[in-house]
Amino acid sequence: MSGTATRAGRGRKPKPVAQKLLAGNPGKRQLNTHEPQFSQITNIDCPDWLGDDARRMWALIAPELCAQKIIAITDAHNLEAFCAAYGRWRQAERELAQYGITITDANGGLKKNPAATVANESLKQLATFGALLGLDPSSRQRLTGGGNQDASNPFDKF
Repeated sequence: MSGTATRAGRGRKPKPVAQKLLAGNPGKRQLNTHEPQFSQITNIDCPDWLGDDARRMWALIAPELCAQKIIAITDAHNLEAFCAAYGRWRQAERELAQYGITITDANGGLKKNPAATVANESLKQLATFGALLGLDPSSRQRLTGGGNQDASNPFDKF
């Protein structure tokens, strides 16, 4: 036996207890009653060090994440990293538009514009941190926000 099922990082990520409860605990397994509950953020200021593009992205998504009660104090760094990656991606794309995919090196030969590498790496970071924040459709399906619960559901009492 290799024991891969018990190694951290293997297999599916566990669902939060709140998500299991909303689904009616379909697996009927015992729920983790010791899951940490971190403080939800209702408003968060944009860090001063972020550039203009990153600050614009922050202004777009931070209020949404707070309104849906998706972001906790322990997630603030993910939001910062997402916005910083977005800023780098926009900057790299502007450079690519201005100078092209290839540039002339010191010897007069063509080489790949380093901005292309920055753009690709930034897109990977956007995907990673965006998924952690639920900013893509499949990740959003896995999130349980506190803002969309219907108080008038007649089946709640069952």
